[in-house]
Amino acid sequence: MPEAVVGAGSVISPGQVTDVVVAGARFLVSPGWTDVLLPAMRGSGVPFLPGVSTTSEVVALLERGVREMKFFPAEAAGGTAYLKSLAGPLPQARFCPTGGIGPASAPDYLALPNVACVGGSWMLPQDALAARDWGRVEALAREDAKFSAGETCR
Repeated sequence: MPEAVVGAGSVISPGQVTDVVVAGARFLVSPGWTDVLLPAMRGSGVPFLPGVSTTSEVVALLERGVREMKFFPAEAAGGTAYLKSLAGPLPQARFCPTGGIGPASAPDYLALPNVACVGGSWMLPQDALAARDWGRVEALAREDAKFSAGETCR
């Protein structure tokens, strides 16, 4: 699929940043960030989403000029209620929540003003992958394509 945009996650070290960019990743996603990982991601030349789960982590990234972040693990860290509470004091931060999100909860996240997109693996169930049931994977991806038709990335 030449039109596919392939990224890499969960990138957690500068060495992984280099390896996946050399392999052709066009974006990076990490479950968190550090003062060592962030410069490596920034210097990679590709878009990146460092992960956060606390207000202090969000503020620290804003101080470093990063406005787009992964919110992980979204459901365990407070879900839509937590992101709603961040929208008032931190309107400049935008999130891609992942972790525990599925087709039933994705629209609730996407309705929030500070959510740009959602991530999840619900369309890639382990049993379908193990069985190489690409038809099932395709059907799930098509079903969830409605999110990307204007709602997932705003």
